[in-house]
Amino acid sequence: MSAWIDRDETLRLLGVKPQTLYAYVSRKLLTALPDPADPRRSLYSRSEVEGLVKHRRRGRGAAEVAEGAISWGDAILPTSISSVAGGRLYYRGRDAVVLARTATLEAAAALLWDVAELPEVGEPLGFDVDLPPIEAAMSMLAAAACRSDPTRGRAAVSLLEESAKLLRSVAAALGAELSAGADIAAGFARRWNRDPAAERAMRMALVLMADHELNASAFAARVAASTGAPLAAAALSGFAALLGPSHGGATRRVRALVDEAAFKGPRRAVRERLARGDALPGFGHPLYPDIDPRAAALLAQLPLPDLLEELSSEAVDATGIRPDIDFATVAVACTYDLPRDAPIQMFAAARMAGWLAHAMEQASTGRLIRPRARYVGPALDRS
Repeated sequence: MSAWIDRDETLRLLGVKPQTLYAYVSRKLLTALPDPADPRRSLYSRSEVEGLVKHRRRGRGAAEVAEGAISWGDAILPTSISSVAGGRLYYRGRDAVVLARTATLEAAAALLWDVAELPEVGEPLGFDVDLPPIEAAMSMLAAAACRSDPTRGRAAVSLLEESAKLLRSVAAALGAELSAGADIAAGFARRWNRDPAAERAMRMALVLMADHELNASAFAARVAASTGAPLAAAALSGFAALLGPSHGGATRRVRALVDEAAFKGPRRAVRERLARGDALPGFGHPLYPDIDPRAAALLAQLPLPDLLEELSSEAVDATGIRPDIDFATVAVACTYDLPRDAPIQMFAAARMAGWLAHAMEQASTGRLIRPRARYVGPALDRS
């Protein structure tokens, strides 16, 4: 019996869809190698597949269940901010895609913060204009965290006012040229001198990226807020987590794939990556079995360049996995010739709304997030 099996046999044994198999490989639960007979196809470790099947069948203890919940597992914290259900994203019960067709980021923030509208704010906080946008925003948050009051014991209205100030200030540091009465999307369009079509696409992208349930950066923000740390500190914690290549930094990986496709051609770029056993950044999301609805909505509004259209088609044909929000945000940047780091700048500006929502919600509970560790090191010396 071969130690390596093809995709069809793997899917049969696991009883899952191709999207789920792709997610298993991306999460390092399964090993994939190029098929020597056809490098366009992959082979999978039979022992790993059988082990995964056994793992799913047997009952799990409380500690193992808790450990599994941390990685795309069961819900671990109650929230009324957002939810992914039935392949859709909801902000306080409202379909985020429907909202994004007409709303601004500020309106989405008001919804996530459970208020009718955002408080009026004056001038944004100062930032170092000589720094690149990401550094400018993070250094500004760090300074604000050192001078701000803790969240614990403060009135909700005080937290809302500070949140509104931080939302606008971070957007300004990230590049939005803000003026009275203009929303953050208009601020980015003004700074980058782009037309109304680009502004509309950016506005939709900002709303669609405002929150996404208990993602890594939202969890980081909640952990910080649970200690009573200032809102700026909670937002900075979220920002730090966002930079990772498995989170907001994925937009940079998508851009690298686009560059590779421009140099080699989309088909070759996709096939070579798959032959190496590499995942395709910007395609597939564990929470959406079919397609990321945020990506579908955003891509439907774009006059997509031929290169990205071909890259998407090649990736879908080869893997059965469809684009996610990272690909769609990079597509916005490519379509309207935005700065190279515009996707992660917009991602951070948008997700500020979610981080602050989670920080305020966590602060209102008065509970410290402090999970226990399951020790697996050397035997304890109990002498």
